[in-house]
Amino acid sequence: MAAESVAVENWGAEPPRDCPRCPRLVAYRMENRAAHPDWWNGPAPSWGDSSGRLLIMGLAPGRQGANRTGRPFTGDYAGKLLYETLGKFGFSHGQFEARPDDSLQLIDCMVSNAVRCAPPGNKPLPIEETTCRPFLVERLASMPNLKAMVCLGDVSRKNVLKALGYKANAAPPGHGVEFQAGAIRIWSSYHCSRLNTNTGRLTPAMFEDVFAKVRAHLDATG
Repeated sequence: MAAESVAVENWGAEPPRDCPRCPRLVAYRMENRAAHPDWWNGPAPSWGDSSGRLLIMGLAPGRQGANRTGRPFTGDYAGKLLYETLGKFGFSHGQFEARPDDSLQLIDCMVSNAVRCAPPGNKPLPIEETTCRPFLVERLASMPNLKAMVCLGDVSRKNVLKALGYKANAAPPGHGVEFQAGAIRIWSSYHCSRLNTNTGRLTPAMFEDVFAKVRAHLDATG
């Protein structure tokens, strides 16, 4: 399938700090800047190794997570399980301390979000997903060695499929479901949010099982 191709004002894979494309998200950004001028309060840039073979895709920055710190999955609970799991399977080294100046570094791996700005209520609108998707398309194109993706949550899965030129229902939902999209193997996972882990919908063992399969796939394919 052919990936979407939409111009993004020559911004490439990362939106500018004051990206104007989504009015509702811009207004929310300005509210947060007024209330917390010491926070990042801008599109959270992708983080990690652009030459890596693995890309992990969330939906959008959390208000007190990446919107505050400027690094994906950093500053709220979701990052703890994610980065601890990456370390167990050799995709990171250093210590995750929930701040962007800790010693954590990613190996053969990048982390990003389908929507780069924090949305009110942690829920982007469909039009905001569509408007931000060209950055996802460019991010995928900028990773020449990409072989595996983990989509955290169903909306992330749908955005990734659309960015790759597939229909949103091309791959079924469900934790641990795999889908081969050309040269890229995609795994779906329940989101590593506190809500999902506290309710038992996602356990550390379930989450680790996905990354064990990713590691085995990458080790087998080289």
